Amino acid sequence: MSPKHPKNPLFPKIPLTTEHQHLITYDQALWRIHTTVGTHPSAWDELRNYGPISRFRWDPHPSPTQQHSEVGVSYTATGYATAFAEVFQDDQAITLSASRALSGWYPSRPLTLLDLVKSDWAVHHGASASLPQATKNICRNWSHNIWEQLGNGSDALLDGLYVPSTKLGDSMVVLFPRAKDAFPVAPNFSRALNHAAVAAMAVAAASRLRWPIR
Repeated sequence: MSPKHPKNPLFPKIPLTTEHQHLITYDQALWRIHTTVGTHPSAWDELRNYGPISRFRWDPHPSPTQQHSEVGVSYTATGYATAFAEVFQDDQAITLSASRALSGWYPSRPLTLLDLVKSDWAVHHGASASLPQATKNICRNWSHNIWEQLGNGSDALLDGLYVPSTKLGDSMVVLFPRAKDAFPVAPNFSRALNHAAVAAMAVAAASRLRWPIR
C-alpha cells in the first residue's frame, strides 16, 4: 500500500457521515469487569472521563491525557467470555479476586451504534475493513473524530461503537456519553470475581480461551 493511500489513515476524512446501513440498534445483554476496590474504583455504569490512555484502543478523549468532563467511555462486551478475554489478555490467566466485579445488564433503551464489524462505513471514509485491527493510536484518533462529529452535542446520533474484540473476535460495545441514560437503575447481575457464580462463568471462559484460573 502506497504512503499516499494508507490502508488505515492516521485520521479519517471529514466531515463524517452515516447511512442507515452503517448503524445497528442494540438492546441485548452487555457485560463489564470493573475494579471495585483500590486507587481507581469504577461503578458498573460509570464512564471514564480520564483519557486518552495508550493501552485502550477506542478512547474518544482529545489530547492531552487528563480529565475531560465532556467525554467519557465504557468498554463493554456482548458476552462474558469476551469480558474476561479483554481484561486478562496481558496475563493470559484469569484471576478471581475480590477487588473486581463482573456486571451484566440490558440497556434501558435501544442503543444506536456505528457498526465497525459488518458495515462498510470505514471503507466509505477512506479506511478499510481492517480498521479495528489498526494500531491503537489510529483507532483512538478515529474514535475521537467519530465522537466529536456524530456522538457529541444536542444533535448527537451515536451512543457508541460496535467493534470486534481483537482478542476473541466476538463483538464489543464502546459506549459514549450519549449512552448515559441507557443504563438501567441496577444491573441484572453483579458479583465479585471470587463469587461462586462468577467462578463458574470463569471456568467456561477459561475453557474457551485455554487459560488457567488463579
